[in-house]
Amino acid sequence: MYDIIVVGGGPAGMTAALYALRNGKSALVIEKNGFGGQITHSPKVENYPGTLSMSGNEFAEQTLNQILAQGTDIEIETVISVRNEGDHKVVTTEEGGSYAARAVVLATGVKHRMLGLPGEDELVGEGISFCAVCDGDFYSGKTVCVAGGGNSALQEAILLSEKCREIIMLQDLPYFTGEKKLQDILFSRPNVRALSDVKINRLLTEGGALHGVEIEGRSSGEKQEIACDGLFVAIGLIPENKPFADLAALNDYGYFDSDEQCLTRTEGIYVAGDCRSKRIRQLTTAVADGATAALAACRYIDGM
Repeated sequence: MYDIIVVGGGPAGMTAALYALRNGKSALVIEKNGFGGQITHSPKVENYPGTLSMSGNEFAEQTLNQILAQGTDIEIETVISVRNEGDHKVVTTEEGGSYAARAVVLATGVKHRMLGLPGEDELVGEGISFCAVCDGDFYSGKTVCVAGGGNSALQEAILLSEKCREIIMLQDLPYFTGEKKLQDILFSRPNVRALSDVKINRLLTEGGALHGVEIEGRSSGEKQEIACDGLFVAIGLIPENKPFADLAALNDYGYFDSDEQCLTRTEGIYVAGDCRSKRIRQLTTAVADGATAALAACRYIDGM
């Protein structure tokens, strides 16, 4: 039996394992895809304190090596349930694995909602981005499109408009759904152009990199090609928390309904990272959650 099982190997999950190990607890991290989570999509990270510049993959590799050196165990499996047995929890996986621990940290992360276009996955980091704070500097003085019309898309575009030569907003609805105040700020800027009631049909590439998009008017059916250096996709995030809803409350959007203490309604179950209800989803806030959740789990175990 482990002291702590961490579900998810992103920044929050790996930090939780690190803090558990540093507090003398045994830890297992179960990750279904690859370690690092969403940060691995960022080719350059320049807003992490103490590090001038690194790629998201470098951060993931270094953190994984760090927790392995500290003695964590890892499994590449998909967790499908966590069962509360009172003084211990049982984590089961799609592959048939069953693991027991005194406490569990759910750091399941989120995935970006994609456009569903051919070649989209291959262009992530090669012209397609999701985070203006992370990647906006790459497009200083250039033209970018922003797909989306809600608050997230408007906020991303406002940040980008301070760096880029031109911002072209592409909204598939006839109107933008974000707050009026954000719309007023964004659309008052001379380098911002808004196109609504359009869908992105095709990604235009050259030499393996994005150089434009083909759009089509939903009402008119008219097609046109728009040249751009980058495309920021801001059409929502998808948490994958439903398998754990009996242990931790979810809000209306499917995120764990927990504050900065990272607690849940179930003793011995904690949540951390982007899967938690929060306003700011950044690398720094993810690792902060990981530390908070792990230390809470350690206190729980010490008091058993």
